[in-house]
Amino acid sequence: MRDVETLLEALPYIREFHGRTVVIKYGGAAMTDPALREEFARDVVLLKYVGINPVVVHGGGPDITAYMERLDLPVQFVGGLRVSDAATVEVAKMVLVGKVNKDIVLRISRHGQPAVGLSGDDGALFRVARTTAPGGEDVGFVGTIERVDADLLRRVAERYVPVIASVGPDRDGQPHNVNADEAAAAVARALGAHKVIFLTDVDGWLRDPADPASVISEAGADEVEAALAGISGGMGPKLRACLDAIHGGVGYAHIIDGRVPHSLLLELFTDAGIGTKIRPAR
Repeated sequence: MRDVETLLEALPYIREFHGRTVVIKYGGAAMTDPALREEFARDVVLLKYVGINPVVVHGGGPDITAYMERLDLPVQFVGGLRVSDAATVEVAKMVLVGKVNKDIVLRISRHGQPAVGLSGDDGALFRVARTTAPGGEDVGFVGTIERVDADLLRRVAERYVPVIASVGPDRDGQPHNVNADEAAAAVARALGAHKVIFLTDVDGWLRDPADPASVISEAGADEVEAALAGISGGMGPKLRACLDAIHGGVGYAHIIDGRVPHSLLLELFTDAGIGTKIRPAR
């Protein structure tokens, strides 16, 4: 009976989200733990089979860092963004497009739903412009997305799950590293997504970063804006990405703990949810 009750609890959410687009920023432990990788792939396939259109956007920071260390390249972050000279961008593109993206595509396909790997280069999906860290510091070839070819993504998503690596060229063809949170927000805006979900390695947005129990379960965009100046580290780019998505017309943004098995399904299909939901200001 417990299983039946779970299915009945999910039913209104499946009905509400049927035919809608959900953009998922895939990262953190959910990408590195073998069991969580398999569960994420199954969850994405399930979303597709119940009529939701999932679009996966991923980074691959730990893999990039590991390869850079093997090549004796310096690893540096400013304001949550990787400092990226030409050599760093070359490694990031090699790792994200050639390894991480293909691993995700194969895993989703193996669980029963064909997926297609893309990067900002493919079909001119992204056009980016060089940007700086939030404090104005130069971080090299790090880009902000100026344009997303939403028509290309919609065509792919009709039959496949798009899996997008967060790199892309500028107007002159120079590759840039793109923060995956920002890329997910840009894709969600371009597609008019109902939701964008960020998988991370914390329980959600914490009122007190030292207290895992201080999760803010729901907040308005105005509350996030008021708090943003006092937030440092990796949560800052995630919250800015949530705001970018909300201000661009996305219905809701969620920050959830990817270390929890099936956290994606728990957030979408249960009354309690998991993590932090950010809604437009009232």
